[in-house]
Amino acid sequence: MLALAAACNAPDRSPSDSTKAVASLSDSSAVACADSSAGLTLPAGFCASVFAEGVAHGRHVAVAANGDVYIAIEDTNPTPKAMPAGTRPTPATSFVALRDTNRDGRADLMRRIGTLGNTGIALANGFVYVDEGTAIARYARADTALVPTGPREVVVDGFPLTPGHRARSFAIDTTGSLFVNVGSATNSCQAKDRSLGSPGLEPCTELLTRAGIWRFDANRLGQHFNAEARYATGIRNGMGLALAQDGTLYGTQHGRDQLHDSWPEVFPDVAYQAENPGEELIQINQGDDFGWPHCYYSIVERHLVSAPEYGGDGKTTSQCASRKEPRAVFPAHWAPMSLFIYPTTGNFPQMYRGGAFIAFHGSWNRAPAPQAGYRVLFQPLSGGESVTFADGFAGLPADQVQPDRAKHRPVGIAAMPDGSLIITDDAGGRVYRVRYKGPAKP
Repeated sequence: MLALAAACNAPDRSPSDSTKAVASLSDSSAVACADSSAGLTLPAGFCASVFAEGVAHGRHVAVAANGDVYIAIEDTNPTPKAMPAGTRPTPATSFVALRDTNRDGRADLMRRIGTLGNTGIALANGFVYVDEGTAIARYARADTALVPTGPREVVVDGFPLTPGHRARSFAIDTTGSLFVNVGSATNSCQAKDRSLGSPGLEPCTELLTRAGIWRFDANRLGQHFNAEARYATGIRNGMGLALAQDGTLYGTQHGRDQLHDSWPEVFPDVAYQAENPGEELIQINQGDDFGWPHCYYSIVERHLVSAPEYGGDGKTTSQCASRKEPRAVFPAHWAPMSLFIYPTTGNFPQMYRGGAFIAFHGSWNRAPAPQAGYRVLFQPLSGGESVTFADGFAGLPADQVQPDRAKHRPVGIAAMPDGSLIITDDAGGRVYRVRYKGPAKP
């Protein structure tokens, strides 16, 4: 178990966070997987170990050049109302910082920073940037310091938070552009959300401030959310955002729900909504429109089709001709939570380099089909089919998986300096490390 430090709102400059042993922290290639699977199913040649336990509500993750790991913590107050006797409350936290001081492959030092957390986190320009829901804040970080050395500074505030999707995941490019996901307030922009036969609003006014990607300047403080900063639109909830080595922005989109429940006359078979719409990997340019709420991706038709709220029947495409199609599609309702593009110089086999790893949190609404997802997929960006890379997070037989019963649910992905992957879990509080044991393939 980790040695847990008290919550801190100001930087902690204790000797344990100093530069001692930091020079060698990034060299972890000698550490083998203590547990060859950590309960996961992986491709041949890979192994998994537990890097940390007890990181409750851990969401997206970022890794520093020296191997320090930073994980955003969702919820401003995760402490339950009634706690078992003898237990202590979990402090409200913005993010945690983890360090493996003895290079045994397991974090033995944790620090808690801030008091307001959500989902997104990134390291850039000497700062830790963190999603607070209504704001993106940053903390200055020295190269060898585990705990940030500077105070909290607000980069952008005023993001709409409720109702609807609340994750303000983000990515920062080499020019300092800060791309932020602002998910939709509703399922499909109905006049009455998630209601039987309620038509879609036209225009869908929430598109002015929701359901898209916004761009700001990561290097400038005191910015305010505004409609004019919208970069791309028609993205119901783009929780996964990542930049390829050439600077191209990619994202993942959560598809809409309840096609049968809201429109049984159009979709009389409940199985249709279990298998539709597809979850999407999208390539995002300024001005792109990916179709929500007017369109969704039909697994049956294999392209965007008009939504029933806007006169669609699962086949017509009248609303969708000008909307941008996805680069890749995945099964419905798997909930893609994060996107990580593996470095072209990493030590994974060549087939993974420059490709996308996607963490799927898992479904709640695929009945009468079994719930599914709860895994990490690999998707080549050059094209081709995705493959399951890591499975077994739920720890249950496939026909028994439910979101409230899954032992672990993957959320964030990042790479350590040695090329191994860090994967977070917001259900069981575990942090996994996945290594390639064999020599890198040419």
